[in-house]
Amino acid sequence: MIDSQERFSEKKNFFNRLILIYVIFAALFILIIYKTYSLQVSSFSDYEIAALKNKTREILIQPSRGIIYDRDGQILVNNVPSYNLIIKPSFISNFENLLDEIKSIVELSEEEIEYARINFQKKASLNRELILKKDLSKEEIAKFEVRSYRFKNVFIEQRYSRQNLYPELFSHAIGYVGNLNNEGLDKVLQDQSLSTKETIFYYSNGFIEGKTGIENIYDDRLRGKYGTKIFEVDATGKLLDELNEIPAVSGNDIKTSLDLESQKVAFKAMNGRRGAIVAVKISTGEIVSYISSPSFSVNKIANGLSENEFKELLDDVNKPFFDRAVQGRYSPASTIKPAIGLFGIENEIIDWDYKINDPGFFILPEDNRIYRGWKKGGHGDINLSNAIIESSNTFFFSLAYQSDINDLTKHLSKFGFGRNVCNDCFLPDIGLLPSPAWKMNTHNFGWFKGDTVNLGVGQGYLSATPIQLAYYAAILANKGTINKFSFVKKDSLEEPDKLISANIDVSDWEKMHESMIGVIDNPKGTAGRLRSLKDYPIAAKSGTVELVSTETKEDYKIIRENEGNRDHAIIIAFGPMPNPEYAVSVVIENGESGGSVAGPVAIAVMNSLIN
Repeated sequence: MIDSQERFSEKKNFFNRLILIYVIFAALFILIIYKTYSLQVSSFSDYEIAALKNKTREILIQPSRGIIYDRDGQILVNNVPSYNLIIKPSFISNFENLLDEIKSIVELSEEEIEYARINFQKKASLNRELILKKDLSKEEIAKFEVRSYRFKNVFIEQRYSRQNLYPELFSHAIGYVGNLNNEGLDKVLQDQSLSTKETIFYYSNGFIEGKTGIENIYDDRLRGKYGTKIFEVDATGKLLDELNEIPAVSGNDIKTSLDLESQKVAFKAMNGRRGAIVAVKISTGEIVSYISSPSFSVNKIANGLSENEFKELLDDVNKPFFDRAVQGRYSPASTIKPAIGLFGIENEIIDWDYKINDPGFFILPEDNRIYRGWKKGGHGDINLSNAIIESSNTFFFSLAYQSDINDLTKHLSKFGFGRNVCNDCFLPDIGLLPSPAWKMNTHNFGWFKGDTVNLGVGQGYLSATPIQLAYYAAILANKGTINKFSFVKKDSLEEPDKLISANIDVSDWEKMHESMIGVIDNPKGTAGRLRSLKDYPIAAKSGTVELVSTETKEDYKIIRENEGNRDHAIIIAFGPMPNPEYAVSVVIENGESGGSVAGPVAIAVMNSLIN
């Protein structure tokens, strides 16, 4: 007989299990309702966007790069049309036959053929274009066009190349563009909040960026902003219909301070010799002429240079890639003497009436070492003004000997030595403004008084770049005030550099100007040969940079048989006086005479700017 208690217990257990099943089914039903609501209502937009992304493809549109002008609005760098031979791989059944037919009309290199073969299948599967050849010549375009009826899926389309209208004239100042690497491309896209890399190219060379010069410094302004095109795609990623387009935004044009005409004059005056020219507008600090010589064609670099041609440029002993204007280090030689003279006045070591007797040499009291001047027998009794005009080494040897080296280097720094003087120059070198600490750290040797004496005539460890020498000339011309140099006029006015002095007043600057005018116009001036080359007053100081120290002129004649041992020619100048508008520095390597070799170049540039 079944116990009634047992029956009751079984019924209770069955009922509990039934309740549990109902709860489970109810929970599942609620979950289904929730998911259905989520898919159909609350998250519909998210899933719709995801689905849309799965069937669309975003492709970038490359922007056009900004145009670069000179200060008068003449185009220096432009986007010039070029023409590419393009095929539609997805409509071509026999690629090799097509290739053979095209090769009989347009010459294709092995690299171009190999590239086409590697990429044909991929481009065909995605319905993308394939470029067979870039930058077709007019003859190649004509030969293909008359036969184009035979090639239904092959066409010529316009692209652009970046071209400098004066490819050797501005090779260092403006620089050139080149291919953008993956790392650089990622940064550009990240800055513009873009992710995809597939692009409809405006330029035949694909992704480009400024590599040197103004093209590099102002790359962000010149580049512009990428646009986008939205295409419908199938499951394989093949492009179908275009759905939407956001146009690209062209880069900003840049009007530089460079002067085309004076640049032509400077380039011609250098005549391929190694050296540099920098000319600036004194009132603003704008760079108007900028030459590093020898030069090279930036268009060949930017738009395709063979491996052999590139290697030839790299191996050239004259180093055309080297920007001597901002990276070349040269001893300032006698051009430093005005700054040394002003140091003597500032520190009350001398005044304009102070005289010494110049026998043609200076003897260092510590060890009786002799420092010789350039003129045998010396200049006799001479003051500061005549020491500038006649370039007396002995006067400045003596003045430097009386100077404290630490005070002297601080003073020279105010003239731009040992620091960057340009806002937008490409990879500027700061030269070398030596000090006792530098010498100990570099050479593990103490500073000698003879080192200071050498510095007094711009020799020894001191070195400067041509752009620093132009800055030095400009600050002399503007009586201690100058804006930092730039290739592009700034929208906002910046605080100019000022040489603050307790003892140098306007009359001192004017007397220094008179002395430097005398370098050319005084019968005893070291650059008197320049007198006939101009019809207005110019202040100048020439110099000769010794590369090999010799005791006599006879020794130098032997040394100079090797051109690489000859002295450098150097000059700084500003004018027209008494209200100078432009300052210029010229360095000609192994030119020997600052007055007769570098001087005419400086005058030619100055004439072109003023006239």
